[in-house]
Amino acid sequence: MAQEKAVPRDPKKLNLFDLRWMVSLFGTAVGAGILFLPIRAGGHGIWAIVVMSTIIFPLTYLGHRALAYFIGSKDQEDITMVVRSHFGAQWGFLITLLYFLAIYPICLVYGVGITNVFDHFFTNQLHLVPFHRGLLAVVLVSLMMLVMVFNATIVTRICNALVYPLCLILLLFSLYLIPYWQGANLFVVPSFKEFVLAIWLTLPVLVFSFDHSPIISTFTQNVGKEYGAFKEYKLNQIELGTSLMLLGFVMFFVFSCVMCLNADDFVKAREQNIPILSYLANTLNNPLINYAGPVVAFLAIFSSFFGHYYGAKEGLEGIIIQSLKLKKASKTLSVSVTIFLWLTIT
Repeated sequence: MAQEKAVPRDPKKLNLFDLRWMVSLFGTAVGAGILFLPIRAGGHGIWAIVVMSTIIFPLTYLGHRALAYFIGSKDQEDITMVVRSHFGAQWGFLITLLYFLAIYPICLVYGVGITNVFDHFFTNQLHLVPFHRGLLAVVLVSLMMLVMVFNATIVTRICNALVYPLCLILLLFSLYLIPYWQGANLFVVPSFKEFVLAIWLTLPVLVFSFDHSPIISTFTQNVGKEYGAFKEYKLNQIELGTSLMLLGFVMFFVFSCVMCLNADDFVKAREQNIPILSYLANTLNNPLINYAGPVVAFLAIFSSFFGHYYGAKEGLEGIIIQSLKLKKASKTLSVSVTIFLWLTIT
Protein backbone atom coordinates (compact mmCIF):
# COMPACT_ATOMS: atom_id res chain seq x y z
CA MET A 1 0.00 0.00 0.00
CA ALA A 2 2.84 2.36 0.79
CA GLN A 3 4.31 1.83 -2.67
CA GLU A 4 1.02 2.68 -4.34
CA LYS A 5 0.93 6.05 -2.55
CA ALA A 6 4.35 6.91 -3.94
CA VAL A 7 3.57 5.88 -7.54
CA PRO A 8 1.10 8.48 -8.87
CA ARG A 9 2.85 11.81 -9.41
CA ASP A 10 -0.32 13.26 -10.89
CA PRO A 11 -3.26 12.17 -8.68
CA LYS A 12 -5.70 13.08 -11.47
CA LYS A 13 -4.41 10.28 -13.69
CA LEU A 14 -5.83 6.77 -13.41
CA ASN A 15 -3.52 4.22 -11.79
CA LEU A 16 -3.67 0.63 -10.56
CA PHE A 17 -5.36 1.61 -7.30
CA ASP A 18 -8.15 3.35 -9.23
CA LEU A 19 -8.54 0.51 -11.70
CA ARG A 20 -8.70 -2.07 -8.93
CA TRP A 21 -11.54 -0.24 -7.21
CA MET A 22 -13.29 0.46 -10.50
CA VAL A 23 -13.37 -3.25 -11.28
CA SER A 24 -14.34 -4.18 -7.70
CA LEU A 25 -17.34 -1.83 -7.81
CA PHE A 26 -18.31 -3.45 -11.11
CA GLY A 27 -18.00 -6.89 -9.52
CA THR A 28 -20.25 -5.89 -6.63
CA ALA A 29 -22.98 -4.80 -9.03
CA VAL A 30 -22.91 -7.80 -11.36
CA GLY A 31 -24.42 -10.79 -9.57
CA ALA A 32 -25.81 -14.04 -10.92
CA GLY A 33 -29.00 -12.17 -11.81
CA ILE A 34 -27.29 -11.06 -15.01
CA LEU A 35 -28.17 -14.49 -16.44
CA PHE A 36 -31.87 -13.67 -16.05
CA LEU A 37 -31.65 -9.96 -16.85
CA PRO A 38 -32.10 -10.28 -20.66
CA ILE A 39 -35.24 -12.37 -20.13
CA ARG A 40 -36.73 -9.87 -17.67
CA ALA A 41 -35.67 -6.75 -19.56
CA GLY A 42 -36.04 -7.81 -23.18
CA GLY A 43 -39.63 -8.95 -23.44
CA HIS A 44 -40.86 -5.59 -24.73
CA GLY A 45 -38.45 -5.13 -27.60
CA ILE A 46 -35.04 -3.73 -28.30
CA TRP A 47 -36.05 -0.07 -28.29
CA ALA A 48 -37.16 -0.25 -24.67
CA ILE A 49 -33.64 -1.53 -23.89
CA VAL A 50 -32.08 1.39 -25.76
CA VAL A 51 -34.17 3.96 -23.88
CA MET A 52 -33.53 2.30 -20.53
CA SER A 53 -29.79 2.36 -21.26
CA THR A 54 -29.90 6.15 -21.58
CA ILE A 55 -31.77 6.38 -18.26
CA ILE A 56 -29.84 3.84 -16.21
CA PHE A 57 -26.41 5.40 -16.78
CA PRO A 58 -27.08 8.78 -15.10
CA LEU A 59 -29.11 7.05 -12.38
CA THR A 60 -26.20 4.76 -11.58
CA TYR A 61 -23.41 7.29 -11.90
CA LEU A 62 -25.03 10.26 -10.15
CA GLY A 63 -26.71 8.19 -7.45
CA HIS A 64 -23.59 6.31 -6.38
CA ARG A 65 -21.41 9.40 -6.68
CA ALA A 66 -23.79 11.33 -4.42
CA LEU A 67 -23.67 8.51 -1.86
CA ALA A 68 -19.86 8.50 -1.98
CA TYR A 69 -19.74 12.29 -1.52
CA PHE A 70 -22.16 12.02 1.40
CA ILE A 71 -20.05 9.37 3.15
CA GLY A 72 -16.90 11.32 2.35
CA SER A 73 -18.26 14.40 4.12
CA LYS A 74 -16.82 12.95 7.34
CA ASP A 75 -13.20 11.84 7.21
CA GLN A 76 -12.59 8.11 7.73
CA GLU A 77 -16.06 7.31 9.04
CA ASP A 78 -18.30 4.60 7.62
CA ILE A 79 -21.87 5.22 6.51
CA THR A 80 -23.35 4.23 9.89
CA MET A 81 -21.38 6.94 11.69
CA VAL A 82 -21.97 9.51 8.96
CA VAL A 83 -25.76 9.18 9.05
CA ARG A 84 -25.66 9.51 12.83
CA SER A 85 -23.56 12.68 12.54
CA HIS A 86 -25.94 14.23 10.01
CA PHE A 87 -29.35 13.03 11.25
CA GLY A 88 -28.89 12.45 14.97
CA ALA A 89 -28.91 9.29 17.09
CA GLN A 90 -32.50 8.12 16.51
CA TRP A 91 -32.69 8.68 12.76
CA GLY A 92 -29.11 7.47 12.40
CA PHE A 93 -29.98 4.20 14.10
CA LEU A 94 -33.09 3.73 11.94
CA ILE A 95 -31.16 4.38 8.73
CA THR A 96 -28.40 2.00 9.86
CA LEU A 97 -31.00 -0.68 10.59
CA LEU A 98 -32.62 -0.24 7.16
CA TYR A 99 -29.17 -0.27 5.54
CA PHE A 100 -28.37 -3.61 7.15
CA LEU A 101 -31.78 -5.11 6.33
CA ALA A 102 -31.41 -4.07 2.68
CA ILE A 103 -28.03 -5.80 2.24
CA TYR A 104 -28.00 -8.76 4.63
CA PRO A 105 -30.73 -10.78 2.81
CA ILE A 106 -28.70 -10.54 -0.41
CA CYS A 107 -25.77 -12.19 1.38
CA LEU A 108 -28.13 -14.99 2.45
CA VAL A 109 -29.27 -15.41 -1.15
CA TYR A 110 -25.66 -15.60 -2.34
CA GLY A 111 -24.93 -18.30 0.24
CA VAL A 112 -27.76 -20.42 -1.17
CA GLY A 113 -26.97 -19.39 -4.75
CA ILE A 114 -23.32 -20.43 -4.78
CA THR A 115 -24.30 -23.82 -3.32
CA ASN A 116 -26.96 -24.30 -6.00
CA VAL A 117 -24.53 -23.36 -8.78
CA PHE A 118 -21.93 -25.92 -7.72
CA ASP A 119 -24.50 -28.60 -6.95
CA HIS A 120 -26.18 -28.11 -10.34
CA PHE A 121 -22.86 -28.05 -12.19
CA PHE A 122 -21.55 -31.26 -10.61
CA THR A 123 -24.77 -33.22 -11.06
CA ASN A 124 -26.15 -31.90 -14.38
CA GLN A 125 -23.06 -30.87 -16.34
CA LEU A 126 -20.38 -33.25 -15.02
CA HIS A 127 -22.86 -36.04 -14.09
CA LEU A 128 -21.09 -36.72 -10.80
CA VAL A 129 -22.57 -38.10 -7.62
CA PRO A 130 -24.10 -35.16 -5.68
CA PHE A 131 -22.07 -33.80 -2.77
CA HIS A 132 -23.58 -33.53 0.70
CA ARG A 133 -25.36 -30.18 0.38
CA GLY A 134 -24.70 -29.04 3.95
CA LEU A 135 -20.98 -29.75 3.70
CA LEU A 136 -20.80 -28.09 0.28
CA ALA A 137 -22.46 -24.94 1.67
CA VAL A 138 -20.03 -24.78 4.60
CA VAL A 139 -16.99 -25.14 2.33
CA LEU A 140 -18.13 -22.57 -0.26
CA VAL A 141 -19.33 -19.92 2.20
CA SER A 142 -16.20 -20.39 4.32
CA LEU A 143 -14.08 -19.93 1.20
CA MET A 144 -15.87 -16.70 0.31
CA MET A 145 -15.62 -15.35 3.85
CA LEU A 146 -11.98 -16.38 4.21
CA VAL A 147 -11.12 -13.75 1.61
CA MET A 148 -12.71 -11.06 3.80
CA VAL A 149 -10.13 -11.69 6.55
CA PHE A 150 -7.56 -9.81 4.47
CA ASN A 151 -7.33 -6.05 4.02
CA ALA A 152 -9.16 -4.16 1.28
CA THR A 153 -6.13 -4.16 -1.04
CA ILE A 154 -5.94 -7.96 -1.14
CA VAL A 155 -9.74 -8.34 -1.33
CA THR A 156 -9.94 -6.01 -4.33
CA ARG A 157 -7.11 -7.89 -6.04
CA ILE A 158 -8.90 -11.20 -5.57
CA CYS A 159 -12.14 -9.59 -6.75
CA ASN A 160 -10.36 -8.31 -9.86
CA ALA A 161 -9.04 -11.80 -10.58
CA LEU A 162 -12.68 -12.94 -10.73
CA VAL A 163 -14.12 -9.94 -12.57
CA TYR A 164 -11.67 -9.86 -15.50
CA PRO A 165 -12.63 -13.34 -16.76
CA LEU A 166 -16.29 -12.48 -16.11
CA CYS A 167 -15.99 -9.39 -18.33
CA LEU A 168 -14.18 -11.42 -20.98
CA ILE A 169 -16.86 -14.11 -21.05
CA LEU A 170 -19.66 -11.54 -21.29
CA LEU A 171 -17.87 -9.72 -24.11
CA LEU A 172 -16.99 -12.85 -26.09
CA PHE A 173 -20.48 -14.27 -25.72
CA SER A 174 -22.05 -10.96 -26.80
CA LEU A 175 -19.82 -10.94 -29.90
CA TYR A 176 -20.52 -14.63 -30.57
CA LEU A 177 -24.25 -13.90 -30.78
CA ILE A 178 -23.94 -11.16 -33.42
CA PRO A 179 -24.36 -13.55 -36.41
CA TYR A 180 -27.63 -14.72 -34.82
CA TRP A 181 -29.13 -11.25 -34.48
CA GLN A 182 -32.59 -10.95 -36.03
CA GLY A 183 -32.87 -7.67 -37.92
CA ALA A 184 -36.65 -7.83 -37.68
CA ASN A 185 -36.36 -6.98 -33.97
CA LEU A 186 -35.36 -3.44 -34.92
CA PHE A 187 -38.80 -2.90 -36.43
CA VAL A 188 -40.78 -4.21 -33.47
CA VAL A 189 -42.15 -1.09 -31.80
CA PRO A 190 -44.70 -1.46 -28.98
CA SER A 191 -47.54 0.98 -28.44
CA PHE A 192 -46.86 4.04 -26.30
CA LYS A 193 -48.73 2.52 -23.36
CA GLU A 194 -46.81 -0.77 -23.59
CA PHE A 195 -43.55 1.15 -24.01
CA VAL A 196 -44.07 3.22 -20.86
CA LEU A 197 -45.24 0.15 -18.93
CA ALA A 198 -42.15 -1.79 -20.06
CA ILE A 199 -39.81 0.92 -18.82
CA TRP A 200 -41.78 1.32 -15.58
CA LEU A 201 -41.59 -2.41 -14.78
CA THR A 202 -38.08 -3.12 -16.05
CA LEU A 203 -36.15 -0.08 -14.84
CA PRO A 204 -36.14 -1.26 -11.18
CA VAL A 205 -34.61 -4.56 -12.35
CA LEU A 206 -31.85 -2.67 -14.15
CA VAL A 207 -31.28 -0.37 -11.17
CA PHE A 208 -30.78 -3.40 -8.93
CA SER A 209 -28.46 -5.00 -11.52
CA PHE A 210 -26.28 -1.87 -11.56
CA ASP A 211 -26.37 -1.29 -7.79
CA HIS A 212 -23.04 -1.39 -5.97
CA SER A 213 -23.98 0.79 -2.99
CA PRO A 214 -23.05 -1.83 -0.33
CA ILE A 215 -19.35 -1.32 -0.99
CA ILE A 216 -19.45 2.47 -1.49
CA SER A 217 -18.70 3.17 2.19
CA THR A 218 -15.56 0.99 2.19
CA PHE A 219 -14.58 2.40 -1.20
CA THR A 220 -14.93 6.01 -0.02
CA GLN A 221 -12.84 5.44 3.11
CA ASN A 222 -10.05 3.79 1.09
CA VAL A 223 -10.03 6.57 -1.50
CA GLY A 224 -9.88 9.13 1.32
CA LYS A 225 -6.85 7.39 2.84
CA GLU A 226 -5.13 7.21 -0.53
CA TYR A 227 -5.77 10.69 -1.93
CA GLY A 228 -6.69 13.07 0.89
CA ALA A 229 -7.50 16.44 -0.68
CA PHE A 230 -8.10 14.82 -4.09
CA LYS A 231 -10.73 12.49 -2.62
CA GLU A 232 -13.80 13.94 -4.34
CA TYR A 233 -12.06 14.14 -7.71
CA LYS A 234 -11.05 10.47 -7.52
CA LEU A 235 -14.45 9.35 -6.23
CA ASN A 236 -16.02 10.96 -9.27
CA GLN A 237 -13.41 9.58 -11.67
CA ILE A 238 -13.59 5.99 -10.43
CA GLU A 239 -17.39 5.99 -10.18
CA LEU A 240 -17.66 7.31 -13.74
CA GLY A 241 -15.41 4.50 -14.96
CA THR A 242 -17.46 1.87 -13.13
CA SER A 243 -20.74 3.20 -14.53
CA LEU A 244 -19.33 3.16 -18.06
CA MET A 245 -18.11 -0.42 -17.57
CA LEU A 246 -21.55 -1.49 -16.39
CA LEU A 247 -23.25 0.24 -19.29
CA GLY A 248 -20.82 -1.24 -21.81
CA PHE A 249 -20.49 -4.85 -20.70
CA VAL A 250 -23.90 -5.51 -19.13
CA MET A 251 -26.10 -3.65 -21.60
CA PHE A 252 -24.19 -4.98 -24.62
CA PHE A 253 -24.75 -8.49 -23.25
CA VAL A 254 -28.46 -7.77 -22.75
CA PHE A 255 -28.76 -6.11 -26.18
CA SER A 256 -27.02 -8.99 -27.94
CA CYS A 257 -29.19 -11.62 -26.23
CA VAL A 258 -32.40 -9.73 -26.94
CA MET A 259 -31.51 -9.30 -30.62
CA CYS A 260 -31.35 -13.11 -30.98
CA LEU A 261 -34.83 -13.79 -29.64
CA ASN A 262 -38.41 -12.93 -30.52
CA ALA A 263 -41.41 -12.32 -28.28
CA ASP A 264 -42.37 -16.02 -28.15
CA ASP A 265 -38.87 -16.93 -26.98
CA PHE A 266 -39.16 -14.61 -23.99
CA VAL A 267 -42.50 -16.15 -23.02
CA LYS A 268 -41.01 -19.66 -23.21
CA ALA A 269 -37.90 -18.67 -21.26
CA ARG A 270 -39.99 -17.13 -18.48
CA GLU A 271 -42.21 -20.21 -18.32
CA GLN A 272 -39.19 -22.50 -18.09
CA ASN A 273 -37.53 -20.17 -15.54
CA ILE A 274 -34.05 -20.92 -16.84
CA PRO A 275 -31.03 -18.61 -17.36
CA ILE A 276 -30.59 -16.95 -20.74
CA LEU A 277 -27.49 -19.03 -21.54
CA SER A 278 -29.38 -22.29 -20.98
CA TYR A 279 -32.20 -21.14 -23.23
CA LEU A 280 -29.81 -19.99 -25.97
CA ALA A 281 -27.87 -23.26 -25.72
CA ASN A 282 -31.09 -25.10 -26.56
CA THR A 283 -32.19 -22.59 -29.21
CA LEU A 284 -28.82 -22.43 -30.98
CA ASN A 285 -28.17 -26.14 -30.44
CA ASN A 286 -24.81 -25.45 -28.80
CA PRO A 287 -24.40 -27.41 -25.55
CA LEU A 288 -21.07 -25.69 -24.83
CA ILE A 289 -23.00 -22.53 -23.95
CA ASN A 290 -24.55 -24.46 -21.08
CA TYR A 291 -21.13 -24.76 -19.47
CA ALA A 292 -20.64 -20.99 -19.58
CA GLY A 293 -23.70 -20.40 -17.38
CA PRO A 294 -22.31 -21.93 -14.16
CA VAL A 295 -18.94 -20.25 -14.76
CA VAL A 296 -20.56 -16.82 -15.12
CA ALA A 297 -22.77 -17.45 -12.08
CA PHE A 298 -19.78 -18.59 -9.99
CA LEU A 299 -17.66 -15.56 -10.90
CA ALA A 300 -20.57 -13.14 -10.49
CA ILE A 301 -21.69 -14.47 -7.09
CA PHE A 302 -18.19 -14.59 -5.64
CA SER A 303 -17.24 -11.07 -6.77
CA SER A 304 -20.60 -9.58 -5.78
CA PHE A 305 -20.56 -11.28 -2.38
CA PHE A 306 -17.41 -9.42 -1.33
CA GLY A 307 -19.01 -6.00 -1.72
CA HIS A 308 -22.29 -7.00 -0.08
CA TYR A 309 -20.47 -8.63 2.83
CA TYR A 310 -18.65 -5.37 3.52
CA GLY A 311 -22.01 -3.57 3.70
CA ALA A 312 -23.73 -6.20 5.85
CA LYS A 313 -20.86 -6.39 8.36
CA GLU A 314 -20.61 -2.61 8.52
CA GLY A 315 -24.36 -2.30 9.08
CA LEU A 316 -24.55 -4.93 11.82
CA GLU A 317 -21.55 -3.47 13.64
CA GLY A 318 -23.15 -0.03 13.39
CA ILE A 319 -26.40 -1.32 14.92
CA ILE A 320 -24.55 -2.89 17.86
CA ILE A 321 -22.28 0.12 18.39
CA GLN A 322 -25.23 2.53 18.46
CA SER A 323 -27.36 0.22 20.64
CA LEU A 324 -24.62 -0.24 23.25
CA LYS A 325 -23.37 3.34 22.85
CA LEU A 326 -19.84 2.24 22.01
CA LYS A 327 -17.29 4.58 20.44
CA LYS A 328 -16.12 2.16 17.75
CA ALA A 329 -16.04 -1.52 16.86
CA SER A 330 -13.68 -3.57 19.02
CA LYS A 331 -11.86 -6.65 17.77
CA THR A 332 -14.19 -8.84 19.85
CA LEU A 333 -17.25 -7.23 18.27
CA SER A 334 -15.81 -7.59 14.78
CA VAL A 335 -15.05 -11.29 15.30
CA SER A 336 -18.50 -11.90 16.83
CA VAL A 337 -20.23 -10.25 13.85
CA THR A 338 -18.12 -12.30 11.44
CA ILE A 339 -19.07 -15.54 13.20
CA PHE A 340 -22.77 -14.57 13.17
CA LEU A 341 -22.67 -13.81 9.45
CA TRP A 342 -20.82 -17.05 8.70
CA LEU A 343 -23.33 -19.14 10.66
CA THR A 344 -26.40 -17.51 9.13
CA ILE A 345 -25.14 -17.32 5.52
CA THR A 346 -24.05 -20.96 5.66
